[in-house]
Amino acid sequence: MKGSVLDVLMALFEHFVESDAEQADEDELERHLIQAGFSRREVDEALGWLAGLGEARTMAGEGATRAIPPTRVFCAEEQQRFGVAGQGLVLFLEQSGVLDPTTRELVIDRVMALDVDAVELDQLKWVTLMVLFNQPGKESAAQWMEGLVEARPFAALH
Repeated sequence: MKGSVLDVLMALFEHFVESDAEQADEDELERHLIQAGFSRREVDEALGWLAGLGEARTMAGEGATRAIPPTRVFCAEEQQRFGVAGQGLVLFLEQSGVLDPTTRELVIDRVMALDVDAVELDQLKWVTLMVLFNQPGKESAAQWMEGLVEARPFAALH
């Protein structure tokens, strides 16, 4: 199976949600993902991405007392990676109260850690869900985001 790091992360996330697993051994996770058809390189990159999420979460918690600007200006590299639609989604999620400035920055950090030229909206939704799922006290935001991830676009009206 040819997949991206995000495909591995989505498979891993779905496995955790379906099995209600609190924590799993890293070796067990690797075996599960390789049996699912992902390459060792993809699995290693995905587990590294998750480790980065944990580190970012720790740093965000330590820096929670510092002021984060209410308005976010994306740098050129971020603008290219997110595109106009992705930037709009992040802004919408923040204005809707799904993201706060700290989780917004975690989402941006984790998207920038992906090895992609441009993130698609569905991918951005998944990254956001994974970030929120990993944040204590963000259960309702994660649940709302899960509904958005699972939502199917409306058929075009004629």
